[in-house]
Amino acid sequence: MPHVFEYAVLRAVPRVERGEFVNVGVLLYCPDLDFLRAETFVDVDRVRALDPTADVEVLEAALRHLGESCDGAEVAGPVSGTSRGQRFRWLTAPRSTVIQTSPTHTGFTTDPLGEVNRLLTALVLPLSG
Repeated sequence: MPHVFEYAVLRAVPRVERGEFVNVGVLLYCPDLDFLRAETFVDVDRVRALDPTADVEVLEAALRHLGESCDGAEVAGPVSGTSRGQRFRWLTAPRSTVIQTSPTHTGFTTDPLGEVNRLLTALVLPLSG
């Protein structure tokens, strides 16, 4: 039986004032299955095409912290004590930082982990030609 899920695309915005971004991950929440997961991939060349001085190490550290927050790891701070749904809402709240999220979208799935991988391939990973 399919379950409703919500997802958002994680975006790197190396120069917030320009509003240009590169997709660097997906965040998927399926409440019926108590599932919350973030998967990321940073295409350094694409990020540096927007800002040659972009600090990719800081970007990757921010994404690691986002993943820890998603997982509820204690190192993530107070958000770790909240429910998966609360963490998803907190992570997808609009912000003006180097990591932003798309609007949330919904769908149906019987395999949330498979859906994360499908979305990562379709929306983030370099196109294979």
